[in-house]
Amino acid sequence: MRAFLGVLACSLTVLSVHGLYSASDDVVELNPSNFNSEVIQSDSLWLVEFYAPWCGHCKNLAPEWKKAAMALKGIVKVGAVDADQHNSLGGQYGVRGFPSIKIFGANKHKPEDYQGGRSSQAIVDAALNALRSLVKDRLGGKTGGTDYGKQSGGGAGNKKDVVELTDDNFDRTVLDSDDVWMVEFFYLTCCGILEPEWTAAATEVKEQTKGKVKLGAVDATVHQGLASRYGIRGFPTIKVFRKGEEPEDYQGGRTRSDIVARAMDLYSDNIPPPELQEILNEDVLKKTCEDYQLCIISVLPHILDTGASGRNSYLEVMRMMADKYKKKTWGWLWTEAGAQMDLESSLGIGGFGYPAMAAINARKMKFALLRGSFSETGIHEFLRELSVGRGSTATVGGGALPKINTVEPWDGKDGVVSIENSVRVHRCLSLLFSNTPFLAFPQLPMEDDIDLSDVDLDDLEKDEL
Repeated sequence: MRAFLGVLACSLTVLSVHGLYSASDDVVELNPSNFNSEVIQSDSLWLVEFYAPWCGHCKNLAPEWKKAAMALKGIVKVGAVDADQHNSLGGQYGVRGFPSIKIFGANKHKPEDYQGGRSSQAIVDAALNALRSLVKDRLGGKTGGTDYGKQSGGGAGNKKDVVELTDDNFDRTVLDSDDVWMVEFFYLTCCGILEPEWTAAATEVKEQTKGKVKLGAVDATVHQGLASRYGIRGFPTIKVFRKGEEPEDYQGGRTRSDIVARAMDLYSDNIPPPELQEILNEDVLKKTCEDYQLCIISVLPHILDTGASGRNSYLEVMRMMADKYKKKTWGWLWTEAGAQMDLESSLGIGGFGYPAMAAINARKMKFALLRGSFSETGIHEFLRELSVGRGSTATVGGGALPKINTVEPWDGKDGVVSIENSVRVHRCLSLLFSNTPFLAFPQLPMEDDIDLSDVDLDDLEKDEL
């Protein structure tokens, strides 16, 4: 069994590193290095699929996508981005699930979502309809606002998008900002070649990151204090500034596409972590586990066992891990012990050993359990092994996602001992000790609390514990 799981893990790793398309296909393979030149600066209409190699739906779409690309050859461009490998591109265009198809038409910076069928005929029909709309807009004099983004004559852009930085405004504008800054230190007599590229990149980065990454420029001829402060010895020099961190040297190319690619990587680094959700109903579990490569699920101790402070400490560890692995296409969920017993049973957690954590691949119906400590270090080791395709896995009980109870969200408060909680605890105990009959509690209103001092524990038979 262990050997089989090892083979399975290796096969998952192989699938995660090989794309679905090859150079022999009519599908153009796109990545951060060529996306700007191929798509954004192109006059052509583009259909772009954002996919992940491990995604079952993506594998099913691949032959239809290839057929559509062959049929549209010379008419409409068809491309594909491995968004699992190039997640900065996926994040740039709001990709949250796979496959996602975008239509890059008149305004390349605001692509439309494709909502049609997944057959080659449906894709071709949608492409031709989009093409007709594009031609109609051009006949009507509409350009879609993309002309400024082309590099004719050495590049174009709005010079106002490059923020002029000085000794007086640098700290306030850059160092105190929550945004990421790329700052060019230039000298008037030497840096004319970079200027149009920097300007064009600034305009594009402003649109694509919604202003979260900014480009600025310091005239070191005038503001020599700033240049000296950051050890500038040659021109032009570009530095990256992130709040609370030491500035780093930019080591990339000096074309607009190079600058934009680095800016998008910085933007991806700076995106918020995925939301940590409580499993309140079946839709939450189904959507998260089906939309993401993995869903990371924690089963936390009952609120009566930890109180609000204890639970919040566990949730904070999960949020830290979600932030650390935010570039991964993983969903993050939690539930309280005993709230989703079918889920616990299907993952082999079974009523004890809380807090527990499992990572589920819903497409394979495989899961892995955290064997180490529920801590930043323990979870990091667990997730690191998963991210490289290692670690033991097992099949989800029943071969499908289990039934999920609809529950009320946690109110953030300490627990209160009540009949409902007493019943839940006894139900958990009954599941642990299968030979024990379920205890019949008196029919009291579920919303009324019960004072345990009123319960004569001697009335309980010993064989019922």
